[in-house]
Amino acid sequence: MSMTPEQATRFADVAGRIVTNVEQVLLGKTFVIRLAVTAMLSEGHLLLEDVPGTGKTSLARALAQSVQGSTNRIQFTPDLLPGDISGISVYDQRAQEFEFHRGPVFANIVLADEINRASPKTQSALLEAMEESAVTVDGVTHRLAQPFMVVATQNPIEQAGTYRLPEAQLDRFLMRTSIGYPDHAATVRILETSAAPSVAVPVASVVPAATVTEMAALARTVHVDPVIADYVARLVEGTRTAGEVRLGVSVRGAMGLMRASRVLAAVNGRHYVTPDDVKALAEPVLAHRMVLDPEAEFDGVSPSSVVSQLLVETPPPADRVPR
Repeated sequence: MSMTPEQATRFADVAGRIVTNVEQVLLGKTFVIRLAVTAMLSEGHLLLEDVPGTGKTSLARALAQSVQGSTNRIQFTPDLLPGDISGISVYDQRAQEFEFHRGPVFANIVLADEINRASPKTQSALLEAMEESAVTVDGVTHRLAQPFMVVATQNPIEQAGTYRLPEAQLDRFLMRTSIGYPDHAATVRILETSAAPSVAVPVASVVPAATVTEMAALARTVHVDPVIADYVARLVEGTRTAGEVRLGVSVRGAMGLMRASRVLAAVNGRHYVTPDDVKALAEPVLAHRMVLDPEAEFDGVSPSSVVSQLLVETPPPADRVPR
C-alpha cells in the first residue's frame, strides 16, 4: 500500500516541526538539519566532517531532545576499547553470574566524536551496531534502542594521530556532510545569546520516539516510479565507470540513495519521488563511498566534483504522472 497525499502532508508537517525545533540551537543551518532529519527518518547514520566548534554536539543533542529520545556522547581516543562503546559483562559475586553493563551505544542518538582518533578495532565495534541495531557481547546479542542513529564526526584538517575510516565502515553511513561556520547574521544572533559559557540550550520535544519509528515505516511506502529506480542505477553505475574513480558506489549505496529519496519526498509533502529528490541527495549519499584514483586526487579531483559531473552527464527521466 502506497502513501497517500494526506499522509505525505502530515509527514511533512511533523518533519518540519522537528527541523524548526533543532534550528533554535543551530542557527542558519536549515539544509544540514533537514539532511540530519532525513537520515534519521531513513533509519541511517550521519558522518559530519567539520572543524571543532561548529555545533556538531548541539545538533545531535537537539535532535534527540526533539524526538523525546536519549543521547550519549562518546569521545573517541587512541586508548578507547570496544567494550567502552558496546558495554562489558561484569561478574556479580552475590548472584554468581555475569551481568551485562550497557555501554553508551545504548541510546537513540549516539554522538561518536572524532571517530577517526580511535584504533580500527575500536571503530569496528560500531559496525554491528550501525548495521544490525544490536551488539553482541560474550555471545549474547543485545538489541539497541529504537530509533537508533549514530552521528559521527571527524576533523578533516588535523590528521596527526588519526586512523582513516575503512571503506566498509564509511559505507555504513547513509550520508556525509558538514555544518560549516554560520553566516554573519547567525553569528551575531549566537553572540547575543552567549552570556553563559558552554551552556546547552534545551529544546522541547516535538514528537515521541515511537513516532519516528512509525514515520520511518511510513516513508517506505512512498511511490518510486521504475524510471526513478533506473535513474539511480545509472548514477551509481556512472561512479564505477568514471575514469577518476578506483572504487565506485556499492549496491548498499544505491539502496541508501533510494531510501533517503523516499524520505525527502515525504519531508517535502509528496507521496512520490521525483528526480530532484535524487539530485538533492546524490552528493551527501554517494560521494563518501567512492575511492578516487591517486592521480586524480593529486590533480585536485574530489568525490563531490565527480558526483556533480555525473548529475550533469546523466539525463534525468522525463516527468511522469505519479500513481
